Amino acid sequence: MNTSRNLHENDKGMGMTVKTVTRWLKGPILLFGIYLVVYGHITPGGGFGGGVVIASAFILITLASGEHAAQHLFSRGAASRLDSTGLLIFLALGWLGTWWGGAYFFSNFIATPEAAHFTLLSGGIMPLANLALGLKVASALFLVFTLLTAFQITYKETDALPGSEKRQEDKP
Repeated sequence: MNTSRNLHENDKGMGMTVKTVTRWLKGPILLFGIYLVVYGHITPGGGFGGGVVIASAFILITLASGEHAAQHLFSRGAASRLDSTGLLIFLALGWLGTWWGGAYFFSNFIATPEAAHFTLLSGGIMPLANLALGLKVASALFLVFTLLTAFQITYKETDALPGSEKRQEDKP
């Protein structure tokens, strides 16, 4: 079951050129989103920006190859579970900060030695919070997109209901 072949051979979606470019770009877009999430505490980016980029890769696949191909790669159920998991990790970090770190929510309870400053593990709880936020934003944005496309499909189908003849007669 090769997902690249499924994206390329599916008759739904856009043309073969758009599907081919999407097949080439989905990996680099996902990799850039993961980079933004992982290194967000050192460079500009973070969980929100990286999550938006990751979600845009799945939205691009949906637009190019159709909903069925995108649901095969990242289903609504998986997106919903990752959305909940990201939120629970984020809340757990906040409560652990309150419990171990002191008097306020999200206190940095992971100590970092001075020699490790400006490295990947130098951010204390920030890389973990960015990861949780990236999961939450990517899955929630993809879920919003799929629900809006489902609403659009439902709206188009209700145009053909009985009693809508007047609206179709008014159209040129």
